[in-house]
Amino acid sequence: MTTELLKTPLNALHRELGAKMVEFAGYDMPVQYPAGVMKEHLHTRAQAGLFDVSHMGQILLSGSGAAAALETLVPVDIIDLPVGMQRYAMFTNENGGILDDLMVANLGDDQLMLVVNAACKNDDLAHLQQHIGTHCTITPLFEERALLALQGPQAVTALSRLAPDVAKMTFMQYTSTQIDGIDCYISRSGYTGEDGYEISVPADHAEALARRLLAEPEVAPIGLGARDSLRLEAGLCLYGHDMDTGSTPIEASLLWAISKVRRADGARAGGFPGADRIFARHQSGAARKRVGLLPQERTPVREGAEIVDADGAAIGTVCSGGFGPTLSAPLAMGYVDVKFATLDTPVWAIVRGKKVPMLVAKMPFVAPRYFRG
Repeated sequence: MTTELLKTPLNALHRELGAKMVEFAGYDMPVQYPAGVMKEHLHTRAQAGLFDVSHMGQILLSGSGAAAALETLVPVDIIDLPVGMQRYAMFTNENGGILDDLMVANLGDDQLMLVVNAACKNDDLAHLQQHIGTHCTITPLFEERALLALQGPQAVTALSRLAPDVAKMTFMQYTSTQIDGIDCYISRSGYTGEDGYEISVPADHAEALARRLLAEPEVAPIGLGARDSLRLEAGLCLYGHDMDTGSTPIEASLLWAISKVRRADGARAGGFPGADRIFARHQSGAARKRVGLLPQERTPVREGAEIVDADGAAIGTVCSGGFGPTLSAPLAMGYVDVKFATLDTPVWAIVRGKKVPMLVAKMPFVAPRYFRG
C-alpha cells in the first residue's frame, strides 16, 4: 500500500518550471530544476534563490501565558523575546535529547509564531498540546499558510521592489506586511548562510506571490538539492541527521542556542525537559562532538560513513556530507570522540572500503552574510 504524497500549494508551479520531484518528509518536493543543483547553489550565493518550504509546520500560540508556557519546553529565553524578533530554539526530552529544532517569533499581542520541521510537525503539535495546551491556545496553520524563502545577496533588492519596508529589517527581525498586496508575515532569516527572508503567506496566495517573485530579474527557483548544499556550507544542522533524540545540545555543538538566562547559572535556570542532564553533560564534558570535516581528496564523503583514527579504530560517524560548490570541494559534518574534535586533527572516513583523509575544520565552512545593520 502506497501513501499518496502531500503537495504544497506550489506543486503545479514546480512541475510547470520543469522540476525533478522527489519524496521528502511525506511531501512531493522539487529536488532541482533544469539548471541543476550546482548552478542553483551558485545563483543563490550570487543573486537570489526562491525556495518552497511550505512543507514546514507553522503553529500559532496565543494567550497571555504563551511565552512562559513555551519556556517550559525549550532551553531558550522566550519571555524576554522582543516583539518583532525571532529566535532559534529546540524541543528537548527528559533525557536531554533533541525532539526538534524550530524558530519562534514574537508577533506581539500575546502571540508567538513557531516554524517546525516537516517530518516532526505532527509530533510537535501533539507535544505542545499535551504539555502546554491548558496554558495557551495552540493553532496549527499547516493547511492555511505556505512558506517561501528568498535567499541570497540580491534578495533585499528583489523583495524591496514589492515591499519597500523590508529593506530596513535586520537579521532575525519579524514583521507583518503586505507584499504585492498580499498580507504576509516575514522574517529576515533563512537556512543558507546568506542574507534573505522567509515569507509566510496564505496558501491560496502562495502561487501568485511565487510567480511575482520569480518575475524579478535576480530571482531563480531553487530545489532541495541546493538547499542542502547551502546549509551544509553554512554549518547548519538538519534535524534527524545532525541531531536527534540521541544527542543533547552539548554533543550537537549547540550550546550557543541555550540562552544564558536558562543555563545552570542563569536567572531562570533550567525548567525545561532534560535540563539537569544537559547541564551535567556541559559540566563533565561530552564524550563526542559534532564537528566540521574537510576531506583532503576529491572523494565526497556521505552521511553514515564511518570515521576512524590513524590506526583504523572507529571514532565516529559522518552525519551530513557532500560537495560544496562555493568551496569547489567536498565537505562534511560528523560526530567524533571528543579527543579528536580539536581543529586540524587528522581523521579518516571509510568510503567504499578505502580510507579518505579528512581534517577537523571550523564551521561555518563559508562565512555567513546575515544582514545585521
